[in-house]
Amino acid sequence: MATRRRVAVIGGGIAGLAAAVRLRDRAPAEVDITVYEQSGALGGKLRTGELAGGPVEFGAESFLMRDPAGGESAAVALVRRLGLAGRIVHPTVGQAALAVDGGLRPIPGGTLVGVPGDLEKVAAVARPTPEADRDGGGPLLGTDQDVSVGALVRARFGDEVVDRLVDPMLGGVYAGRADDLSLVTTMPALARAARMEHTLLAAVRAAQAATPRVPGEPVFGTLDGGLSTLVDAAVAASGATIRRHAAVRELTPTGAGWRLTVGPTRDPEHVDVDAVVLAVPARPAARLLADVAPEAAKEIGGLDYASVALVTLALPAPVLPELSGFLVPSTEGLLVKASTFFTTKWGHLRRSDGLALVRASVGRYGDEEQLQRTDEDLAATVHRELSAVLGAPLPAPVDGHVQRWGGALPQYTPGHLDRVVAARSALRAAHPALRLAGAGYDGVGIPVCVRSGETAAEEIITALEGSGR
Repeated sequence: MATRRRVAVIGGGIAGLAAAVRLRDRAPAEVDITVYEQSGALGGKLRTGELAGGPVEFGAESFLMRDPAGGESAAVALVRRLGLAGRIVHPTVGQAALAVDGGLRPIPGGTLVGVPGDLEKVAAVARPTPEADRDGGGPLLGTDQDVSVGALVRARFGDEVVDRLVDPMLGGVYAGRADDLSLVTTMPALARAARMEHTLLAAVRAAQAATPRVPGEPVFGTLDGGLSTLVDAAVAASGATIRRHAAVRELTPTGAGWRLTVGPTRDPEHVDVDAVVLAVPARPAARLLADVAPEAAKEIGGLDYASVALVTLALPAPVLPELSGFLVPSTEGLLVKASTFFTTKWGHLRRSDGLALVRASVGRYGDEEQLQRTDEDLAATVHRELSAVLGAPLPAPVDGHVQRWGGALPQYTPGHLDRVVAARSALRAAHPALRLAGAGYDGVGIPVCVRSGETAAEEIITALEGSGR
């Protein structure tokens, strides 16, 4: 009779749940899987709520349909695996704008996360400095070099391209600043091209050519019924035992695997397992690894995170432009850094009563004190700033919701991927049945997190097979 083996997945976000599904699909039948989630809610930043009688996302809104190589993204593959492909819907309005100089201007086409591949196309928003993008006789980046996005683009295209294009686009994803964020981590295709091309313009064009888009093919998708349906389906498919409100406070290696210390200090529970997928943010992971894998803990423990608040307003019949939303450069001096017109962007959310759902993102890295405001103050400020950007007073909201995500978005400084590689190498050598997964290591976005969890699960399966346990 086969010995039952136990795998603990610490962290019930989408990376942890993807790991649990992959373990169920690929591991032997006698493997028991338990997911430990410190909070009461699964899914991490995937959370569908209700506002004014309709569904709305209080966290992540959508996923990329394609991976960087042009194939189906890991998120779409997981959706198919879970039998939800028929629920995929796409934006009905894709054009977004920039809030600059007191008005809205369409985001120029032909850019790579704001970095232009055609300088003339961005002239209405920013004034590039093409004379600075000279061929210096060698590639922009050395083989193992990493720099901040802002440092490279400022040197080649000037401050306005960074401040009015690149920074708001990166800020919309990471709540961070181009001058701090790693090029290799946040824009890997451009980093690869920059190791071969001699000018930034050539590197952008090469990166765009390496990831061609089919005209008319949707870039983003979401699920009719909300992304929480993905969470629920993953839980069901994993067959895992789910432990909510179960904080894992300590990891201790044993001869056969790991001992987890779970729950309050005064009344802890001890659980022995054969392997662990550690799918929690970098700092909690570093605390758990401090005694058992100090080298790995040191490499990941310095990763910082930005906090954000998402303010959603239900507005009765407002006059909105035919846009998916807009981004706001920090130079505009607004609290709002991005806004999405949900019921304009997503046709399946449009309502016959004319009620519009508008969401604004508040909070930039380094400005966390702004998030100390009350929910009422945040909502009022958002309403006032949206009205100013749109050039007319918006109607008073009939409902609203403020979702605060503390420490939500990793801030990848140059050298991040090298630090992660070092941490994983140290773990692989000392503790082959322990793996890291999640946004803190591999990048933000649902597909990246899904792939991270699945990769960790595959490595755990290999480690267990190799151990003979």
